[in-house]
Amino acid sequence: MTIAPTADSGALRATAIAAAGKLQPTLRIFALSAALLSFVYIVNAYLLFWQDWPGIAALLGSAGLFGFEAPNKSLGDSLILAWLQAAAYIGTVAIIAFYVLRTRSKTLHTDAQWLSAIGAYIARAAFWSVLLVGLTDAAISFLRVEGVLPDVVGKKLAQDLGRSSFRGQFVHIPLILVGMAISLFSRTVGFTWLALLVVVAELQIVILRFIFSYEQAFMADLVRFWYAGLFLFASAYTLLHEGHVRVDVLYSGFGPRKRAWVNALGSVFLGGIMCWVVLTMGLANKFSVISGPLQSFEVSQSGFGLYVKYMLAGYLLVFAVTMLIEFMASLLSNAGVLLQEKDAPASTAEEDAHS
Repeated sequence: MTIAPTADSGALRATAIAAAGKLQPTLRIFALSAALLSFVYIVNAYLLFWQDWPGIAALLGSAGLFGFEAPNKSLGDSLILAWLQAAAYIGTVAIIAFYVLRTRSKTLHTDAQWLSAIGAYIARAAFWSVLLVGLTDAAISFLRVEGVLPDVVGKKLAQDLGRSSFRGQFVHIPLILVGMAISLFSRTVGFTWLALLVVVAELQIVILRFIFSYEQAFMADLVRFWYAGLFLFASAYTLLHEGHVRVDVLYSGFGPRKRAWVNALGSVFLGGIMCWVVLTMGLANKFSVISGPLQSFEVSQSGFGLYVKYMLAGYLLVFAVTMLIEFMASLLSNAGVLLQEKDAPASTAEEDAHS
């Protein structure tokens, strides 16, 4: 026995379609803005703390808005720089809104895949960077501790390589750029290889310590450097493939739509907020947990260890940005399931069809 659709059911469906048509671009603008504004925030932090630009807080303070304190001296010619920093935020959102409104036919899942591709590139670049920097810095530290670095590179360069700022600017940063270039052509994420390298690095410590009675500070530093990268850089990749450990009581018993609701709301109110807290607290001022070490090229107190401690602070930026991007991709993908878009994730769509 079949029941013919009534006029009321048709009207309700038309209303739902209209609501979805308005909600879809709103979600796209929100998710893309939340993700891409993180890059604007980091660039503004660089301009503020490294290049001494006035910042938006000084602009608002000079105008007496939102309770911000007025700067000690007039902004003068720096006022234009402050307006440029503010315009970067406004312009980014405006460009995203223009893009979304011009591409209404694109689905939420399409934008989710685009965001995931950005996050994957950052993770690949970070992997290659820590691999190249770790190997190179370990080689330099080994030559230094054995006293043969001047014989290899000359006395003047050997002295310069003993300064963290020099090694950071003229060794690490070029290697990071090389890693970014390699990641453009290498589409695989080598976290499995990084895990193997961590094991190899730890194994050589054990062998050299207990068989040859040889151990140096840079050897343990290399293990920590690679292990921290493995843990923080692979987090977004794990979230993308839902390989993270779930400790739940209710979620496993939910149907596809309830799971989509949990994932979408959790991506915004738990994941997204957490990532922005890391960014804002880590780059709150010149002496914050991220900006402080990066500015001073901070190193450990172990003397002849690796000169990469400041990069561990930078790991937090990579973690926050890649996780934020993936959380926003998860929001869009799960919202696509709720709005029953045609290209919703296949596994979820199949489950929905059988529920």
